Amino acid sequence: MATNEKAPEFETPKYDTPATEEHERVEDVEKSSSHAGDKAETEGASSDYANGEANDGVDHGKDTPPDEGAYEISEEDCYDELGYSWPEWKKWYVLTIIFIVQVSMNFNTSLYSNGIGGISKQFNVSEQAARVGAAIFLITYAFGCELWAPWSEEFGRWPILQLSLFLVNIWQIPVALAPNFGTILAFRALGGLSSAGGSVTLGMIADLWEPDKQQYAVAFVVFSSVGGSILGPVVGGFVEEFLAWQWTIWIQLIFGGFVQALHFFTVPETRTTILMNRIAKKRRKEGNPNIWGPDELVPFKDRFSVKEVLITWIRPFRMFLTEPIVLVLSLLSGFSDALVFMFIQSFSIVYKQWNFTTIDIGLSFIPIGVGYFIAWGLFIPAIRRNIKERQAKPNDERAQYESRLWWLLYTAPCLPIGLFGFAWTILGPPVHWIGSMIFAAIIGIANYSIYMATIDYMICAYGPYSASATGGNGWSRDFLAGVLTVPATPFFTNIGKSSGLNLEYASTILACISTILVIAVYLIYYYGPKLRERSPFAQQLANARNEQQGRRVSTIAGLYGSSRRASYASGTAAHRNASVARQGSAQRGQKGYPTPP
Repeated sequence: MATNEKAPEFETPKYDTPATEEHERVEDVEKSSSHAGDKAETEGASSDYANGEANDGVDHGKDTPPDEGAYEISEEDCYDELGYSWPEWKKWYVLTIIFIVQVSMNFNTSLYSNGIGGISKQFNVSEQAARVGAAIFLITYAFGCELWAPWSEEFGRWPILQLSLFLVNIWQIPVALAPNFGTILAFRALGGLSSAGGSVTLGMIADLWEPDKQQYAVAFVVFSSVGGSILGPVVGGFVEEFLAWQWTIWIQLIFGGFVQALHFFTVPETRTTILMNRIAKKRRKEGNPNIWGPDELVPFKDRFSVKEVLITWIRPFRMFLTEPIVLVLSLLSGFSDALVFMFIQSFSIVYKQWNFTTIDIGLSFIPIGVGYFIAWGLFIPAIRRNIKERQAKPNDERAQYESRLWWLLYTAPCLPIGLFGFAWTILGPPVHWIGSMIFAAIIGIANYSIYMATIDYMICAYGPYSASATGGNGWSRDFLAGVLTVPATPFFTNIGKSSGLNLEYASTILACISTILVIAVYLIYYYGPKLRERSPFAQQLANARNEQQGRRVSTIAGLYGSSRRASYASGTAAHRNASVARQGSAQRGQKGYPTPP
């Protein structure tokens, strides 16, 4: 990127052109394309189809391979048919179902803990060993987020979520029927690895909303992610009290089966490139033989060669390690969640001081949920303020990006404040337990805010590959939480044990660590532009948005995007630009036709 100035994010044009006019416009594009004189530029891309060898994995019926005059459909050509243009009620219905999907995924990570006592007794293992079943699910869940996310960008969100939900549900059965403890560990690991996680569900936001309109949706889905983890122990308290440990698994399966059916029957595909492929096929059937989707112009053997598979799979890990924005924000969010997770592990020890029953301990997680709800509500006016700021300063790069972290400057300190307060209100009687729960709610406000702000920032910065970018964030949160599951109880039991203040000292240590994390929030806010300057992908995406007049870009050739697209991108882009330019000023300004840059 030549300068640090970000192109303004223009309001999306409303395309209400009738279908017949749209077809005429595309036909005009084809006519001008055929005489564009760009044969040399498209020759490389077309050579793959010589001798009729094209096989791109899409059912074209009687379609024939494209000739050298093939036109790759762009978002501009079909914007009114993509997810961005769906009615608001439809977008929010889809997002509500995804909310429930995300709750079910996080519910699976936490409900198991209420079966630890029963597992320990049945298989003659210590409770500490039984906790490995919870840890291994979280650790493999972290890798599942990374491994599933990029495939949703290649195959679409719908099939990937369906396959993920199906596998997770299947692996619940052998866990519930396990003849030995090893079986539980093996299939809990498979269940975690099969979970697509929040990176895919968050990626759907990028399919449905432009960057300047996504924040309310992000806030909604983030609430489902953190809220699902709290729902597990609340429900689990009743399950542990009245049912056998196997029901902690059967309930996960029942909930998961319901969610999968709901998603299967009511949620359509949202991934932009997949929809563009379908639209192109539809238009060919309607008499435009040279219109092709972005995934149709490269043979299947090239799209899914060993090299391409590795590129797709490694992308989120590579982004995590090489992108400064992804690395810093993911570590911030990950350590924050890990600290909170360790703090939650202390609840059963803490509230036994007040003689809480199993059900009471489960209900004691509600204040954290209340904190999440308060934080969600507080973000609504903060988002409204942010939108106004970005509209008022379209050329201010900080206003377009770092302003999304502004509210976090005020809410992040709630993390050390809450942990310090919790540490010294858990002394037991005669100190009342309500004080510790108030501080637990404050911690909930901080955890939600950190996740929400970092995710919102990353989705904006990485657009079409936000699922891979946020996969790094999810990986940090789940991996660190999983690693700390087993040592959490000994940590709270043994730190300062001789003084009798082990719970207080342990929580204070977490509070001190969180203070360092909060300082990092301010550093990111003020040095964010420099981090993005060091990010080749973020700069390439900004340039692409500039060329698209601020509109979201569905794919980027090269770099972290699949190399399969790069082979056709340069010729097609020049071909398309020449075609649009040749339409001349006669079409500009007509209803439904955007003015080319």
